[in-house]
Amino acid sequence: MLNEPGTDATFGVSPDRETVARNASMRDSAAGRKHFVLDTNVLLHNSQSIFKFAEHEVVIPLAVIEELDTFKKNNDETGRNARTVTRALDRLRAQGALFEGVVWNELGGSIRVARCSQPRSDFALDLDKADNRILAVAADLHRAGQRTTFISKDINARVKSDALGIPAEDFEHDHISTDFLHAGYVVAKVPGEIIDELYDERQLRMERLAEFKAHTPDGAHEVAIEAVANQFVLLIDEADDHHTGLARILADTGAAIPVTGPRKPVYGIMGRNVQQTMALELLLDDDVKIVTLTGPAGTGKTLLALAAGLHKTLKEERFDKLLTARPIMPLGRDIGYLPGDKDEKLAMWMQPIFDNISYLLSTRGSHVDERPESRTAEQRLDQLMATGRVVMEPLTYIRGRSIPHQFMIVDEAQNLSPHEIKTIVSRVGDGTKIVLCGDILQIDNPYLDAQSNGLAHCIERMKGQRIAGHVSLSKTERSNLASLAAEIL
Repeated sequence: MLNEPGTDATFGVSPDRETVARNASMRDSAAGRKHFVLDTNVLLHNSQSIFKFAEHEVVIPLAVIEELDTFKKNNDETGRNARTVTRALDRLRAQGALFEGVVWNELGGSIRVARCSQPRSDFALDLDKADNRILAVAADLHRAGQRTTFISKDINARVKSDALGIPAEDFEHDHISTDFLHAGYVVAKVPGEIIDELYDERQLRMERLAEFKAHTPDGAHEVAIEAVANQFVLLIDEADDHHTGLARILADTGAAIPVTGPRKPVYGIMGRNVQQTMALELLLDDDVKIVTLTGPAGTGKTLLALAAGLHKTLKEERFDKLLTARPIMPLGRDIGYLPGDKDEKLAMWMQPIFDNISYLLSTRGSHVDERPESRTAEQRLDQLMATGRVVMEPLTYIRGRSIPHQFMIVDEAQNLSPHEIKTIVSRVGDGTKIVLCGDILQIDNPYLDAQSNGLAHCIERMKGQRIAGHVSLSKTERSNLASLAAEIL
């Protein structure tokens, strides 16, 4: 066991341990055991990452501990993860010496804190930099002949590791493959009578649909039509492309029902394409408690969600209030502190929400307020906010809350980590519907990417759940110019 004296690989701690390291390397090679050196950004991304390597050894350079100390006072996700990791290491310290290695599971998996012992004159990089001291620990193990892999979410650090001859990988435990990410619908070529049966009988048994093969919306992959709750099937007549039908698979019924979309505009909004029709179907269904919408800018994610929220809150009165929130994540250089109270500071971040609601409340968007005392859209919005029917809040203050009987929209959700998404969704109380909107290809959070962000994580984990639905929108409907820019720029 690695926490027994003289049996772990602590190359470089003192000269008399070199033989021990070589012997440990031989045993590790025979047993298939590996040593994973974790970069700071991995621990800040996932505080449980140190326990994700089963029977192998996790090596945490001392420089990583120093860097965690600089993050521990932060009030964001990085600060919480830094504190969680240091508490976990403190618990392990009670079981044995961390510099010797502490076994934490029955498979022999261990965690060890390692010092940098590379002589400055022998190492190719400047050891005054913490990143290079972290790489030096991996170099120590690699030079001793141990099976070492450097794990980092920093591309530049992985490139430097590769240049030193040390295998490097991204932390992929919570990665979601974007190539196979659930799109919310599939496309199938079927005989025309299948489409006619769908609308004549008002349903299609899954056995009928299972006879046919379908494709993902981009046409890249052939898939079977399965009974995935709230998944849509776009049916195209194999003899006539203009003869189409849209079906939605219901949970626990073994059948799909036809989708026609709302007969009247929802706050002035009608679906302009089949994807928006799917989105409105889910947004207006009270039985679907969580809806995720993805797609590039201008596809209508936020506008559709707000239109449905206003309709359900103000017209149907199914919810007490419409709550909208966005993560505080600037694009480009931050402009610094903003003056004013909470609402005044928040107004700058929530301006995209203001723009969309103002449009929906204007005469261009809808005709919901036709009383003689005509008011501007801004005045209507101010009144809705003053009465508490429409609320805009940052996600900063959501921890510990319970949110019942509200239509909740979280915009720019791609900038949230899986843990943050879990925290938000777990705040949802009885009678609340939550909508998560975002573009997983436009991420401003430096610790997330298209595969590791919380929105993609939520889409994949919620797939097939009876109360969950998802649609990936692709066609830009904001304007002809926006559509052209999305296509050619």
